[in-house]
Amino acid sequence: MNETQLVLIVDDHPLFRKGLAQLLRTIDGFRLVGEAASGEEGLAMARALQPDLVLLDLNMRDMSGLDVLRSLRGTRIGARVVMVTVSDQGEDVVAALRGGADAYLLKDMEPEEMLGALAEVAAGRVVIPPQLNHLLAAALRSEARPQSVAAAGLTEQEVRILERIAAGLSNKHIGREFDIAEGTVKVHVKHILRKLDLRSRVEAAVWAVEHMRG
Repeated sequence: MNETQLVLIVDDHPLFRKGLAQLLRTIDGFRLVGEAASGEEGLAMARALQPDLVLLDLNMRDMSGLDVLRSLRGTRIGARVVMVTVSDQGEDVVAALRGGADAYLLKDMEPEEMLGALAEVAAGRVVIPPQLNHLLAAALRSEARPQSVAAAGLTEQEVRILERIAAGLSNKHIGREFDIAEGTVKVHVKHILRKLDLRSRVEAAVWAVEHMRG
């Protein structure tokens, strides 16, 4: 993470919101630019402040975090969105990732784990706690999708890129490794997701772990 990340917190629980704000102030690399106590306020502040990271509660009284996420993804706001929640339900994890979340973190994480995860997200990686991986994998197994690289019709280059996605590399890092433009990597990723009938990089990474071992 080479530059300061501007962070917006959207959470209707004052105590957690203040605690997270205080945690962010303890390290370099993050600068808190706003705190919103509702989804509507969060959307307005995101439009005004153009943050790099939005830390978004899943369950809020005025509108759900998923609705806020979809609204953010429907705008020109390019922030990475991190769902921060108490829910460890598989359907919530899947819904958030399919809605375009870049990470799904649990509120009971240790402070050091939370900061480490946020640093990973800021570096361009997608992050979910290891204990939730099996929930996402189970959701994927329950749906009709290609069960092998051959069945998916992935090219050699797509397989190599999928392996890097599973390793947590961003498009920029993958482009550097293969000496291709970041835009070209994005095109490959789009094709990979279409062939696997998936909607997010995290789902692709879990698919790779489940189907490309050995």
